[in-house]
Amino acid sequence: MRRWELTIALDPKRELPIFLQLANAIADDIRSGRLKAGEPLPGTRELAEQLALNRNTVVAGYEELAAEGLVSTRMGGGTFVAEPMPTVAHAVAPTTDIPTYAFAPPPHSDSLTKAPTPGTLVIANGLPDTRLFPATVLARAFRRAIAQRGHSLIGYADPCGHRRLREELANMLGSTRGLPATADCLMVTRSLEQGIDLVARMLLQPGDVVAVEAFGYPPAWSVLRLAGAQLVPLPLDEDGLDIDALEALLARQRIRAVFLTPHHQFPTTVVMSPSRRARLAQLALSHGFAIIEDDYDHEFHYAGKPVLPIAAGPGRANVIYVGSLSNLLAPGIGTGFVLAPPAVFEHLAALRAASDARSDVAMECAIAELFEDGELLRHVRRMRRIYATRRDALAAALNHHLGSALRFRVPDGGMGLWAHVDESIDISAWARESEREGVLFFSATRYDFHQRQQPYVRLGFSYLNETELDEAVRRMARALTRTGPHSAVKLPRVAPTARH
Repeated sequence: MRRWELTIALDPKRELPIFLQLANAIADDIRSGRLKAGEPLPGTRELAEQLALNRNTVVAGYEELAAEGLVSTRMGGGTFVAEPMPTVAHAVAPTTDIPTYAFAPPPHSDSLTKAPTPGTLVIANGLPDTRLFPATVLARAFRRAIAQRGHSLIGYADPCGHRRLREELANMLGSTRGLPATADCLMVTRSLEQGIDLVARMLLQPGDVVAVEAFGYPPAWSVLRLAGAQLVPLPLDEDGLDIDALEALLARQRIRAVFLTPHHQFPTTVVMSPSRRARLAQLALSHGFAIIEDDYDHEFHYAGKPVLPIAAGPGRANVIYVGSLSNLLAPGIGTGFVLAPPAVFEHLAALRAASDARSDVAMECAIAELFEDGELLRHVRRMRRIYATRRDALAAALNHHLGSALRFRVPDGGMGLWAHVDESIDISAWARESEREGVLFFSATRYDFHQRQQPYVRLGFSYLNETELDEAVRRMARALTRTGPHSAVKLPRVAPTARH
């Protein structure tokens, strides 16, 4: 088996003998984890040649390591890093003044703590169905991009992303969202969260106040907090963010930015009204704060016409627009983008060049191929039809199996449904029983800024097909009957099904 050469710095001018320098260097690599238990070390003759040493010097170094119990020698088989000996933990006083909270996990983590058990139907959030992903088409585009532009794809990369993809994204944003987008003010990022992170670090200083929606996307809140922001939640209603509450906040203190998802608000799915969008844009101009507009699933609108982004309106001068292709493609392909005014974009590009100068050029070029040959547009149209059907299937299943337990409005777009749960139902107990039945959903607690109990659930319809959605809701109904009597809830008779 071929091995990488060990890099060891030795200094003949030091008083410490060379064999001890060699032993100490290898010992440090073992203790730091660079060399792992069971890993073979080079033979003495091989290492002597690499380091231009006498073989006896290397033998003496290895013997020193063996005496310390750090390596073991096998007859005729070479020298290996020894397995660590069991140790007894001792209390050790801190050696630095770094506070322990500096390494605490960020609040409001939104990841699943464990993978669902096999057979579990996940009806939470609203992710794209990876079974619909055109993997063959993308693979073909990737191979074509490598074959035609191989040398350019493995050389220097523009930190702002591959030019072809930026131009295709600019065309899409201009055509479908009315945005004045050009490749020169558009950056491709590795994910939506990276885009938000770059904007936050460019825009914010520790202590800056950022207004957010009271129900929202916890990972984005964590990113803003890590940039030093002080977050202030503002209420929502059926017309989106409460602008009166924002004006009241502005009367009390200065804010640096507003972060919001006005189109298919996450998680409530409400669409912010045009009048509120206009008021928000005007307040941003008059008070000098930025609007960070997250438009994560604009393409999935099923009734009427989607409302244009705030960044497309007359008050767009203070708007930074972020989005992602992950819902169009797959969660594992999280390519995001940021569109910003020219003066802002210069600072954003400089930050990206300093922190992440190498974009994923090959993948970006392959996605550009999907744009150029029309495959992505065909895929989006197909998904839109499928998801609209699944939305209706979920609504029908909820009405059929859960009756008056939930009240909801069928959303005009998006990938999930927001439902009010009857006050007599213990949502936490219902979620636990549902997981035992093999269906996973989330209560509104994880989306609430203060993580309070709220009588709502978000149910995703894009991840499962119609049959799976019906079965998921059937399991939810069966689980609900085991959480106690609910006098105000009228449940249809739930037909028994085989336990999975």
